Amino acid sequence: MTEEQQVNSRLEELRNMTPQQRSGAVCRAAGLPERALQALTDAPALPINTANGMIENVIGTFELPLGVATNFTVNGRDYLVPMAVEEPSVVAAASFMARIARANGGFHTHSTDPVMRGQIQVLRVPDPHGGRQRLLEARDRIVAASNQCDRVLVGLGGGCTDIEVHLFKNTAAGPMLVLHLLVDVRDAMGANAVNTMAEAVAPLVESIAGGEVRLRILSNLADRRLVSARVELAPETLGTGDREGAEVAQGIVEACALAEVDPYRAATHNKGIMNGIDPVVVATGNDWRAIEAGAHAYAARSGRYTTLTRWEIGAGGGLTGSIELPMALGLVGGATRTHPAAQAALRLMQVETASELGEVVAAVGLAQNMAALRALATEGIQRGHMALHARNLAIAAGAVGDQIEQIARTMAETGEVTADRARALLEAGPG
Repeated sequence: MTEEQQVNSRLEELRNMTPQQRSGAVCRAAGLPERALQALTDAPALPINTANGMIENVIGTFELPLGVATNFTVNGRDYLVPMAVEEPSVVAAASFMARIARANGGFHTHSTDPVMRGQIQVLRVPDPHGGRQRLLEARDRIVAASNQCDRVLVGLGGGCTDIEVHLFKNTAAGPMLVLHLLVDVRDAMGANAVNTMAEAVAPLVESIAGGEVRLRILSNLADRRLVSARVELAPETLGTGDREGAEVAQGIVEACALAEVDPYRAATHNKGIMNGIDPVVVATGNDWRAIEAGAHAYAARSGRYTTLTRWEIGAGGGLTGSIELPMALGLVGGATRTHPAAQAALRLMQVETASELGEVVAAVGLAQNMAALRALATEGIQRGHMALHARNLAIAAGAVGDQIEQIARTMAETGEVTADRARALLEAGPG
């Protein structure tokens, strides 16, 4: 490990600093030069000419607040985690839960190889069972033809490694075969590589199967590219001012139990997980829509939508939380290479592979889920959230500078966190 990678994610009093002071403190904690994260504080972080080359019909850029979640220890290593998000309490909740986890040894993660699926749909095969067997018998030819498309990926140790062939008998389009290319995409998200392969080998697949190819495209249900994270917590570290840690741990388990059996609760439960995951994905220039699609599809893989996490009480009374989900992230290609702020965010994280990035992101999702369940099992979700939401209301009312904190604090203390109250306090002035 190089000197640049010696990170300390435990930062004191970060919330009481100015943004400029925080940027300096984060650089020092990450072992980076003082101006290493300049792209995160420049206005705009994304130059209009760069934006114009990224998408069509550009008229400007749209910014989100970018914060840093602290206290994260994953597999024994500290990480400072950039999060681009507009919702109050997300960064604070993740950081606080990471602090509790840190005292218990941090998060432990694991990931499978970065294998993505490319689907090739074949219609009007006169003998679909026979066609399926012909494709399976031609496995080596199909794999070799796929790998001709991307010699660089193959040279890096990736490429198409295998195929699957699925038969669907009763569809609106009649019987169909769907061939899956299984492609190790290494440190890429993989969409471009997989789509190129699927289109290139489609004529070969068509001729072998004896039908007509239609769709040739990546699947975002990346169930061969899974990441899991686990945390084990001593009950006493979960206690609050008025509740014992064991009671809180039991409350977390019982709150999760509803999400396991009820899709109405599971949707909100998993949304809370994505509150932690999406901001890191956005900050690093990755495709948050692909991550969302894969996560929710994976949560419904049994035929019933359920939770992505599990919380249990172990034999010794400790609380164990775990998460498993697809994580199709990249360090190369796309906005990760073109967006200056995304490059700075990745430099801050100091991850070396896309799999490592995915593991940290999964840990953040588990921390965010722990924060939500802990709040639900104790004081309720609104108390902490509304205290932070008060700042947004103060800003919307027209408060500036020190007025923001003064008005937000007064509303939080009285429990009257409304737009009308913010305006009234602003009009009343100091005192």
